[in-house]
Amino acid sequence: MSDTVPELLRLNDRVTLLPIIHGSGQFAWLTRRFMLEHNFDCLAVPLPPSFQQPVEEAVLELPRPSIVLQHPASQSTFEPPLPFNPELSAEEYGESADDDDAEALPTSYVPIDPCQSVIMAIRAAMGEHIPRHFIDLETNHFQPFSTVMPDAHAVRHVAVEKFAAAILPSIPPPSDELTRDRMHYMAAQLTELEKSYQRILLVTSILHWPWIRDAHRLLRTDQGRSIDDLENEEVSTPTRHKINSKTLLFLFGELPFITSLHERARAELEDDENLQIDGVKELLIAGRQSYLDDLGNRARKITPLLLSKCLQYIRNLSLINRRMTPDMVTIITACKQVLGDQFALHVAEVATKYAYADEPGANSDQWIPESDQPITLGIDQARLPNQDVVSLVNRLPGPPISWQTIQLQRRPSDKERHEWQHNWNPYSQCSYPPEDERIELLRNRVSERAQAIMGQDLARTEKFTTSVKDGIDIRDTIRHWYEKEIYVKVMPPSRGQLDACLMLFDSPADPRDYPWRTTWFAEHEWESTLAFFASDFQQEMVGPGIGLGIYGGAMFLYPPVPIRDIWRDRRLNFTATLEERLIAAACMHSRSKHVAIMSPLPPGGGWKRLARRFKKHLVHVPMSSFSDQEIQQLRMVHVLNGGEVRSYAADFIRKA
Repeated sequence: MSDTVPELLRLNDRVTLLPIIHGSGQFAWLTRRFMLEHNFDCLAVPLPPSFQQPVEEAVLELPRPSIVLQHPASQSTFEPPLPFNPELSAEEYGESADDDDAEALPTSYVPIDPCQSVIMAIRAAMGEHIPRHFIDLETNHFQPFSTVMPDAHAVRHVAVEKFAAAILPSIPPPSDELTRDRMHYMAAQLTELEKSYQRILLVTSILHWPWIRDAHRLLRTDQGRSIDDLENEEVSTPTRHKINSKTLLFLFGELPFITSLHERARAELEDDENLQIDGVKELLIAGRQSYLDDLGNRARKITPLLLSKCLQYIRNLSLINRRMTPDMVTIITACKQVLGDQFALHVAEVATKYAYADEPGANSDQWIPESDQPITLGIDQARLPNQDVVSLVNRLPGPPISWQTIQLQRRPSDKERHEWQHNWNPYSQCSYPPEDERIELLRNRVSERAQAIMGQDLARTEKFTTSVKDGIDIRDTIRHWYEKEIYVKVMPPSRGQLDACLMLFDSPADPRDYPWRTTWFAEHEWESTLAFFASDFQQEMVGPGIGLGIYGGAMFLYPPVPIRDIWRDRRLNFTATLEERLIAAACMHSRSKHVAIMSPLPPGGGWKRLARRFKKHLVHVPMSSFSDQEIQQLRMVHVLNGGEVRSYAADFIRKA
């Protein structure tokens, strides 16, 4: 072993220290690989002996996560305090000055996290039947020792001993006496283990690594503190508990989704070396699928180009924050800026889901009784099964975490939507003015393009004389090259104005998908008379008095004119489909000989015959002339339950 383990990681020929960063999936992967590449006959664990049994039982339950709690000695039970009675003495009531001090102590815990290096080492050692010895000092006053660390992703390209040596000058000495005592105690325990084992591995925090080395060196020169000089406190028995799956983000060092990928790779024997980076890509893809499943045809198209821009944004934000891998705030911020609130919300929900939250380990014999309620975690706090809230301190602390707030428009609950549907007044509804403006701008652009297409049909070429007119016609010039003449284009102005415009977003349209069919009249002179078919807005309530529908097709008449409701006009009953009724209505009410129609495909023979019935001609504008994102956004129509709703509608209406 002395020839294969780097010199910097060895205390002597028998003991190896592997410095790691707690809570890092990259270091957990490194720990497993290190134990596979080298032979050890003993694993030293930087935890007190009282944790050994519950921790190892919980490790057997992986990939189902759990937590091992150790309350201060006077808080070893969950029994609630007795009701206050002034007639009882302090002894009878169970109070003392020591108890008051103990109540202020936080509860220490060990996270059974698959991406925790120490847990990974225990898991690997148990799989290989390597003896484990827990060598930390028993104490009720545990003080975490952590500081800001470089990004753990660097160990993919830098050997662990070089990584440790590079940050060695910046590692601060322990600031409290208890932490120094723990370093000396673990060094003394390693000295005792050397009497029984030949190859010992201690997986410890990179912050502890140099001070354990110093304490061990002092022991070898008889200048250090022995085990007899350090006293273990009387502690309570640790207990293991299930975790509320919605709060696993506060337990894991990595995102729960990334942790799931590590467990999947372990179960299916996949390569997990690059999961820290590839996992972000997989997270965005999973978030896109959740987004599409939830919103259906209301969802904007998340193209590979948009995802690449989002990943580029994530990379840039990570570099600004001096990180190699992104954190959750960076990922959600980039998704919000590039792809909108709703996509960011789905990515955030997917990121906090752990696929194996309820799946027991294959080697487990028993588990905590199902009657035991799970513990709900928060920021350095936990709600116990008896509903008491206690402060927590991690026995395996990673780098300090900065919690930030991101403003995302939440989705309403089913209860809220049901209440909004119940309170809807069917005799009062109006549109959302900003959407009216955007759809009218699109109608104007479609009409302009249709007029340009009409002008192209009248284009002709003639020989150049004194003016190039509308440009040189290269095709005719080459065709008549033997004449040695230049031909130019002549584009006569289009005659007449288009007053009818059709937009068919979904064709052929299924009538079951678009039960809402109505005709709206203009409120202002710049608005059109609008007839359309859309999805039922009452099935998608986004706020109090605010419903959301999706256009399937729409007809615009501008300047606005009063007409009968086309969906009740008996003169149009000869049509068979929703699209045909819109086309027939546009041809019947249009004063122009041409009707602009925007659709994915050109009009077929049936639609052209329908237009000729009214002596009209359809001018097709391809929908591909406009961006998918713009079309998808303009298809959404919000219906307000009265004009007063417009005052607060912007607080609930957001981009997809």
